[in-house]
Amino acid sequence: MKTIRTCRPHRSIPHWLWLLFLVGLLMSCQRSDQRQDHLQVRQGVDLKKRMQQYVRVPLTSTVVPMLSDSQKQVLRILLQAATWMDTIFWHQAFGDPDSLFGRIHPDSTALREYIAINYGPWDRLQNDSPFVEGFGPKPLGANFYPTDMRVEEFEKSTAKDKASLYTMIRRDDEGNLIAIPYHEYFQEATEKTAALLRQAAAWATTPALRHYLELRSRALLTDDYRESDRAWLDMKDNIIDVVIGPIETYEDRLFGYKAAHECYILLKDTVWSSRLKRFAQYLPKLQRNLPVPPAYKRETPGRDVELNAYDVIYYAGHCNAGPKTIAINLPNDEAVQLEKGTRRLQLKNVMKYKFDSILVPIAHQLFDTSLLRWLDFDAFFANTMFHEVAHGLGIKYTLDGKSTVREALRQHASAIEEGKADILGIYMIKQLHDKGELSLDLRSYYTTFIASIFRSIRFGATSAHGIANTVRFNFFVEKGVIQFDRACNCYRIDFSTFEDAVRELSQRILLIQGDGDAEAAGQLIQRYGKIPPQLQTQLQQLSEQGIPVDLIFDQGADVLGL
Repeated sequence: MKTIRTCRPHRSIPHWLWLLFLVGLLMSCQRSDQRQDHLQVRQGVDLKKRMQQYVRVPLTSTVVPMLSDSQKQVLRILLQAATWMDTIFWHQAFGDPDSLFGRIHPDSTALREYIAINYGPWDRLQNDSPFVEGFGPKPLGANFYPTDMRVEEFEKSTAKDKASLYTMIRRDDEGNLIAIPYHEYFQEATEKTAALLRQAAAWATTPALRHYLELRSRALLTDDYRESDRAWLDMKDNIIDVVIGPIETYEDRLFGYKAAHECYILLKDTVWSSRLKRFAQYLPKLQRNLPVPPAYKRETPGRDVELNAYDVIYYAGHCNAGPKTIAINLPNDEAVQLEKGTRRLQLKNVMKYKFDSILVPIAHQLFDTSLLRWLDFDAFFANTMFHEVAHGLGIKYTLDGKSTVREALRQHASAIEEGKADILGIYMIKQLHDKGELSLDLRSYYTTFIASIFRSIRFGATSAHGIANTVRFNFFVEKGVIQFDRACNCYRIDFSTFEDAVRELSQRILLIQGDGDAEAAGQLIQRYGKIPPQLQTQLQQLSEQGIPVDLIFDQGADVLGL
């Protein structure tokens, strides 16, 4: 607190004028204090260059004009519900957003936008490094746990439901750890969202969508999502789809326990979806053909598997932070997966944006020109689709039966799971190609797959996808699949070694998951999960060439014409 020193007023100056001077001085000091309290960009951070990491694209769909008035009303209500997922996720990722936005100078529009993109003062494409003065490293547990909590303290705590997906960890009046259910901690937001979902259900034109929205509304108020997950799997014929609630655990890098809130609003592409139906029948056989001993593939994937293509028209919360998802494989509940299966949603419009704006330019910059003819969007679509299918392969519970794989591998679970889905996805491509189910030359799938590794590595070492792709890059280099040619300063692919490397890495990851071996998972990531200096230099050159890392969206009712 500043002390303002004044002199005794001179008798020739009226008393009221001195009062006016003092008031002005106090207001000036207050304004000065406010200026000093404004957030500042960290020294050395160029926000203009950081913004160039993203390309802005509109989220639209040709399906919207064909919707009925009732369907359009459902979308308007769901768009309102999605904003509450943003509100909750802000508090999970950082805390009260007003404590940031209230300190941004009105002229600092770039800083305001960059904080909004990252849902906080840490750059999600720069390994969560802080870009705002006054902030240190991002807590590994984000805001799910007290910032002063130690790992040992959590492990010794007897707090009920401390490892639940749906609790915030806080301290009671005595300083002990307690677990507060999401529906209590975020009471206003969950109640508002639940009410909106009930409104949307009243306008829904298909019974399955209505049933799901009603059950999801109840789930938000109880944190029991299993019945609504089952109802979501039963939705077959509806054009409108929505994923809403606490879903993925990537934001919790301390334990991988806590699910973050998010929302996708989607419209089905019926033409592309019809092309995908035949692949679901192969899932049980693909499981039996995995390159591991029988114990590691003893579970039978649920047969209620659905593959569909969608235009996504809105992202909110966790899925809108940093790198954007281009496919969805849900539900995550292991019991529901084994009982009924999963749905795989390919987000075709966003996928095409990433292929055209990011993947193709990267390949032109880094690949030998002889490889460029093998780049193909249909291959990119297939690789992404079978990545999602592969999430259903392997096993969800460790061989000893003590826990789920996710619980056993803890903070490594997400990166290992994403690595498994990537490598088994391309393993499945080869098997289906041999059966005549895929028509492109295998080199198109393989080349596009390698190009996507370079694309995803740029997400950084705090992203599960970024870690998984870095592991695979280094493993493929070690096995001779990816080769750097200094003569052309470019990468080549040895297709003759590709399949052996895929098989070996598939085996290693599946064994780690089945054994629930967190130590082995950490060793794999430690050995292969670091970007080598040469590649780091080349990734920096991609940014200097103006090739974006990811997307940000123009989205909402106005963009959709609603």
